[in-house]
Amino acid sequence: MKPIALLPLTFGLLACATPTPPDAAARAALESLPETPEAFEFDVDNFPGAVETGWIERLGDPALTGLVREAQENNRDLQAAAASVDRAWALAGQAGAGLSPQLSLGSASSRSGSGDGRNFDANSLAPRAGWELDIWGRLAAGAQAGVLGAQAAEADYAFSRYSIAAAVARAYFLAIDAGRQVDIVSATVDSLTEIVRITDVQFEFGMVTSQEVLLSRSDLATARANLVAARGARRDALRALEALLGRYPAADVEVSADLPNMPRPPPPGMPSELLERRPDIVAAERRVAAAFNSLDAARAARLPSVSLTGELGGASADLLDFLNPANLAWMAAVNLTSPLIDGGLAQSQIDQASADQRRAIAEYGQAVLDAFREVEAGLDQLGVLEEQTRSTVAAAEAAGDALRISRLRYDEGETDLLEVLAIQQRLFSSEADLSSLRRAWLDSWVHLNLALGGDWE
Repeated sequence: MKPIALLPLTFGLLACATPTPPDAAARAALESLPETPEAFEFDVDNFPGAVETGWIERLGDPALTGLVREAQENNRDLQAAAASVDRAWALAGQAGAGLSPQLSLGSASSRSGSGDGRNFDANSLAPRAGWELDIWGRLAAGAQAGVLGAQAAEADYAFSRYSIAAAVARAYFLAIDAGRQVDIVSATVDSLTEIVRITDVQFEFGMVTSQEVLLSRSDLATARANLVAARGARRDALRALEALLGRYPAADVEVSADLPNMPRPPPPGMPSELLERRPDIVAAERRVAAAFNSLDAARAARLPSVSLTGELGGASADLLDFLNPANLAWMAAVNLTSPLIDGGLAQSQIDQASADQRRAIAEYGQAVLDAFREVEAGLDQLGVLEEQTRSTVAAAEAAGDALRISRLRYDEGETDLLEVLAIQQRLFSSEADLSSLRRAWLDSWVHLNLALGGDWE
């Protein structure tokens, strides 16, 4: 057993980024996190293969790959996330601006007069320079916090891209499965229509009761209702996919007729350090580092600040006479400012930064635990779906064999068509279940790749 793999990395980064060690509350929050194994607990036999990036391409469906790329370009949520990254870097630039000397140019023109009718013109031009000496590291800590916040925004954007890719894949699978369900229910309606026709004929000859006729008609009506619902579900799935692509939801996007083949799942016993590449974990870690820097900046704000200022100016009644040495004056000063009474503002800012720090640490720890949960549950779910799929495949194969035998017996006159059609219904049901299971397996496989920090490129 060992501590969560990402915590040493975080402490190392914080040690480089901040001069002040974590306070007792922050360290206690870090140490309160549970220990985790070096490898994931869940284990399933016969899970060969290596964890790779490019998991969308591994599905071997060019149509899906094209749709994912379209979503990367046109999805509105991604565009908003990209704008958030630009905003974060702009804020980081603002935070770092205080480290550089400031130079400004001021000018003024005025006219005044006296009671005897005389007028006086005055023009001035004064470049001013100022520079705050960052003796206590307040400005540097604030600038570093801004950079770390922008890096967190970039990581959030990367995770949004991966999440959109996964959402497109799942919507694509759902649309294909919905189409398969429409085909299966449509075939069921055709089969039940034939059963109703046969039972009507048999009833005329007294071979079946009216109850059997009514039951067959009830089954047909139910199947027709299911067909209407299946078609509606397919249109809904297509519209959901189009919304992710940034298209108008017209339910006319083209998808493949069948689901992709199920790829190899990741192997068991994967080292937990794989989670270090998850962008959302990186974003949470960057926010912890930024919170430490913000706390340092708040603490340094209570200390005296020293700034250098200088001004060179000229004043003249004539706009062309500014540079005459007789009209020039200069000034240089060292300013020392120390807060004395601020109504508790500085301490409140420190308290706020300290609370933000503890919150960032807690959110980081929860993000790590959520990541482990997603991987463990994903591996477990793949194992469950693998077993369910094997059983359903066996059921479908048995129903297919039974259908072939019943058709041979029907051709030989040893059974009637009703028995053949009844067995066919079993096969339709198994095929519908198998399609749903394949979609669920692919959904879980995509989710697991996302949980492991794999990307789509």
